[in-house]
Amino acid sequence: MKDTNLKQFPKNFLWGASTSAYQCEGAVNEDGKGPSCQDVKELPAGTASLDVTADHYHHYKEDIALMAEMGFKTYRFSIAWTRILPNGDGEVNQAGIDHYNDVINTCLEYNIEPLVTMFHFDMPAALDHRGSWSNPDSVKWFENYAKVLFENFGDRVKYWLTINEQNMLTLVGPVIGTMMIPEGTENVLKETYQQNHHMLVAQAKAMVLCHKMCPNAKIGPAPNISYVYAASCKPEDMLAAEEFNAIRNWLYLDMAVYGRYNNLVWRYLEEHDATPTFAPGDKEALEAAHPDFIGFNYYNTTTVEYAPKDLKKDVNDKMDQQKGGAEPGYFMNFKNPNLPTTEFGWEIDPIGFRVTLREVYDRYHLPIVITENGLGAYDQLEDGQVHDPYRINYLRQHITQMRLAISDGVEMMGYCPWSAIDLVSTHEGIRKRYGFIYVDTTDEEVGSLKRYKKDSFYWYKKVIASNGEDLD
Repeated sequence: MKDTNLKQFPKNFLWGASTSAYQCEGAVNEDGKGPSCQDVKELPAGTASLDVTADHYHHYKEDIALMAEMGFKTYRFSIAWTRILPNGDGEVNQAGIDHYNDVINTCLEYNIEPLVTMFHFDMPAALDHRGSWSNPDSVKWFENYAKVLFENFGDRVKYWLTINEQNMLTLVGPVIGTMMIPEGTENVLKETYQQNHHMLVAQAKAMVLCHKMCPNAKIGPAPNISYVYAASCKPEDMLAAEEFNAIRNWLYLDMAVYGRYNNLVWRYLEEHDATPTFAPGDKEALEAAHPDFIGFNYYNTTTVEYAPKDLKKDVNDKMDQQKGGAEPGYFMNFKNPNLPTTEFGWEIDPIGFRVTLREVYDRYHLPIVITENGLGAYDQLEDGQVHDPYRINYLRQHITQMRLAISDGVEMMGYCPWSAIDLVSTHEGIRKRYGFIYVDTTDEEVGSLKRYKKDSFYWYKKVIASNGEDLD
């Protein structure tokens, strides 16, 4: 039943879904591709190899045709840096250019707008050997990579994303496997935020370059944003929530939009002798970047309480993408008793999605595209079918809250759930399935790689066809 009190989704709303190169492409040693940090790292036991994953590299035409059947208006995917520049800089690999030209052109043949992520957790291994983001030259590496992308694809790609979940690279880099701390580093926090600073400057320069080289394109950041609740109305807990909101969320968006460090984060870094060093021109570069929109990934909210200064950290209480961990004198993670969890322990908070959207828009007043949002589950293929009512319910609730946010005045530009097809999760294998399309393979062995449409495939097709009106 249509609720006449709710505003409709915009007529040009970008319905779609997301993937990332290293998690779905496979073909890690084909057509001149160089190794990335993901290709050479030790995978968790029992996790599918990245050599094949969903084999999207060889199945992209079939996969994009299925996305078109669902009615996609956009497809958010990432470009593998080492397919374009096998060593991270230097010689360009024409086979990589040709591949992504074909991916982009295939999307456009179906009237699907490519939404391209420039960097998604896959630093070239050759640049890792040169210090990765620890090396000040990383800013030039990324700017040069961006230039190659804009030169080759900027005539057709209208929407760009810079760095996927930079805040997660900084906060939980070891979990993702893409933050290198040089051996013997005395102040790990200072080193971490120096690397983060290099990423922020690199992002800023890429934004400026995009506007110069592709004047008709739009570009924005893509952090993982989870609004942080206070565990209680105690003033100390309210302060803890503000601290972690700043450290987890606002640092990255304040910098992207305003070109300045969040004041609470800067004070936190000062107290830990961890403020980053600015190279000549950094301040000007950061201030010159102006995103056209904000992309962010949302899975759930986070809840924290005040952590006493004498708190001893539990070595087992490690942060992941959605848990706050603990910082003595600031905050520590608190399990929200009001929220259900997924099979993998992540809390589910659709209303928190609306809260987060409202807060982000209130702070920055830029259009928003959701670049990830989804439910990982142990999907089962039975007689060629996958029944996933839990995923439909999850997405229905979040789309409902997104529409409520639009009615609140939030300017929404698009919605790209994670993920278009099943792929290898960052650290939990392909058994943690997110896709609308089931890929017949497992963590134990490569299967037929045949594609199957899940129930959520047909449901999302109906949602898109009705522009978000029909969620039944």
